[in-house]
Amino acid sequence: MDAALTEKDRYTYSDYCNWPEDEHWELINGAAYAKAAPSLGHHSVVKKLFRQLDAFLADKPCEVFFAPVAVRLDTGAEDTTVVEPDIFVVCDESKIKDGKSVVGAPDFVAEIMSPSTAKHDRVTKLNLYRRSGVREYWIVDPDSKIVAAHTLHGDKNYVIRAYDEQDAAVPVEVLDGCLIDLTDVFE
Repeated sequence: MDAALTEKDRYTYSDYCNWPEDEHWELINGAAYAKAAPSLGHHSVVKKLFRQLDAFLADKPCEVFFAPVAVRLDTGAEDTTVVEPDIFVVCDESKIKDGKSVVGAPDFVAEIMSPSTAKHDRVTKLNLYRRSGVREYWIVDPDSKIVAAHTLHGDKNYVIRAYDEQDAAVPVEVLDGCLIDLTDVFE
């Protein structure tokens, strides 16, 4: 995923809001990144993972979302970081206040990796989510059928756990009691 817009050195949330609705972009520290349309396999994994999270959260105060929903991670004066995670959970309703975006770090994020986003998901977004305070970040690889679950311990470091297609009860550490069946997700 290379920065695609070069008209300006830095873009803001205000710029993001003025781009065509049929195009999907993310801003990371003011650099714009185009989001490619997902494959059918990607969509299938998103649907199955979302379905399990949604069922678990049905009677709880947290809410699960899927892309494209804007998540503003840098809401200071510059407001230069806006991402559209594949799936994310927010447990603080004050972060869902403007009706157009989520303001602040979600509690849980899952990105479904593709060959074109592998480095971006494993390096750029991993560091961004860690610095922003995302408490748990899953990198889901539908090709190898592996999940790398990163859970924030303390303020700075992620502890990593790995799971594969045979794991039927994977805990979402930040959602007490939530277990994801990867045999279904990767079916």
